[in-house]
Amino acid sequence: ERIILRHVATDRAIFARGALKAALWGQDKKPGQYNMHDVLGL
Repeated sequence: ERIILRHVATDRAIFARGALKAALWGQDKKPGQYNMHDVLGL
């Protein structure tokens, strides 16, 4: 028995959009520890 999870990104633009979204989100935040769950509202 095997469970296989696979992720393939064919375009790096998705990573750039995520980085830009995180940077814009963090502009008005106070210093602290945040992660992508915070940025994405998960």
